[in-house]
Amino acid sequence: MGDRRVLVVEDDESIAGLYEQFLADLYTIETVHTAADAIELLQRADQTAFEVVLLDRRLPDGPGSDVLEVINNNELDCRVGMVTGVEPDFDIVDMGFDLYIVKPVTRSDLRQAVEKLFVRSEYDGLLQEATALASKRALLESEKSSSELAESEDYTDLLDRIDDLDEEFIEVAENLTSEDYRVVFRDLGRSAE
Repeated sequence: MGDRRVLVVEDDESIAGLYEQFLADLYTIETVHTAADAIELLQRADQTAFEVVLLDRRLPDGPGSDVLEVINNNELDCRVGMVTGVEPDFDIVDMGFDLYIVKPVTRSDLRQAVEKLFVRSEYDGLLQEATALASKRALLESEKSSSELAESEDYTDLLDRIDDLDEEFIEVAENLTSEDYRVVFRDLGRSAE
């Protein structure tokens, strides 16, 4: 069982159990069967409780979009895979999910989808950290002399962390598809609003 956490929101208990079997050796899985239970759990959990949510689009007490709305309105830091028997239509344009997966789902498909969501999440975190560090570097370089920068251990540590991030970006980027990049930059646009 991994330390990365996945929330499964699926009303069919047998399907939810199957997803748990598919994923439990890699991730910590928590399962709920209604939109209300998912919303309650997400609202009482801390921001980093779940990195990935697998969300059924149709739940017995309401649409999965209600859960998506809570995730987006509360700016929860998680990636959402909509796992559903509903074929996509134009109404998905305004829905804030990261991946749309049409049932039935094989073990391999589900594992690949979850891993893709984790990669996207990791890339987002790296990008946010890199942006913050680059801003700090630019500020220090505009305010301090070359000799002050050269003598500063904190500045050297900052440059080292930026170099480390560059290497991490290369590693993560090797696993990103063009669709992943589109999602990342969509999210950047949202955060700049």
